[in-house]
Amino acid sequence: MKEKLSIVKIGGNIIEDDAALKDFLKLFSKLEGKKILVHGGGKRATAIASKLGIESKMVNGRRITDAETLEVITMVYGGLVNKNVVAQLQALNIDAIGLTGADINSIASEKRPVNEVDFGFVGDVKKVAHKSIDKLIQADFTPVFCAITHDGNGQLLNTNADTITSQLAVGMSKLYETSIYYCFELNGVLKDINDKNSVIKHITTKLYSELLAEGIIADGMLPKLENCFDALNNGVNTINMGNTNMLTQENDNFTRITL
Repeated sequence: MKEKLSIVKIGGNIIEDDAALKDFLKLFSKLEGKKILVHGGGKRATAIASKLGIESKMVNGRRITDAETLEVITMVYGGLVNKNVVAQLQALNIDAIGLTGADINSIASEKRPVNEVDFGFVGDVKKVAHKSIDKLIQADFTPVFCAITHDGNGQLLNTNADTITSQLAVGMSKLYETSIYYCFELNGVLKDINDKNSVIKHITTKLYSELLAEGIIADGMLPKLENCFDALNNGVNTINMGNTNMLTQENDNFTRITL
């Protein structure tokens, strides 16, 4: 029987709020067993780019990453945000190690091909070095990944943090029973977007098809759920979506997604 591994992803809203980040990291530090943390930091990167006079360009909610923007993202994600998170985890007695996908060649990507839009230096994950990452885990380190990968030829690439999370979970599922926790502002996947308490607590493949047909899952939640089922079909055990309180055993008001 495989040992359990939890992979937790936090978004920009938690990172932007010092109190919320502190509360989350306390919960994360108490999460039992082996674990990996993945974070973004897009809002912080946008704010710092603006201070530097660099315009942030977005298409359909996705960032265009030119050379200047990549420099800011590397500084913010890999430096400011990542090291702040690592330092706070050390204060909670978690021996964390901050990483990009370039470190120990852990996550290799390829530059996204240009179709209708040239996203610039944006990467699509191709390979996760699960055995290398496991060496850190077996040494009792807790990896903290930022949303940067590399192409194997010296080029860093801005990479979606949700995708990094799911691909890490798929890769590590070769060695562990992996569970993903996507932490965001909502309590979970909602049946009624205007009712924050209308959490759908368990979504299976069958229910997912029904929710799609009814138009309940749409817009921004659609790619998230597609990503989830792709991960589940490639070895991930369970995916959980909700606010940070789902990391506590007392809270069951979140969405669990299984096949």
